Amino acid sequence: MVEPNSKNRLNPEQYARLKAEMTTPYRGLRQFIYLGAGASGLIGAFVFFFQLLARRDIDSALPNLALQVGIVALMVFLWRWEQRRLRR
Repeated sequence: MVEPNSKNRLNPEQYARLKAEMTTPYRGLRQFIYLGAGASGLIGAFVFFFQLLARRDIDSALPNLALQVGIVALMVFLWRWEQRRLRR
């Protein structure tokens, strides 16, 4: 393990944050993508659900609803997986 160099001007908090970023690069970007894609899937599921309730274009609304629900489930899975990896 590398110890912080006394010559550099990083305080221990900055050093810890940089070290955490090295172990999980782009974590914030990945979480932003998970939230964005999950929100998009949730909005799409909402729209297709109400299309089914109105009985409009059922043949295409049902597979689209299933796809949107799958996207939301995938984003929730990836978010939880990311959180579990972080705790280890």
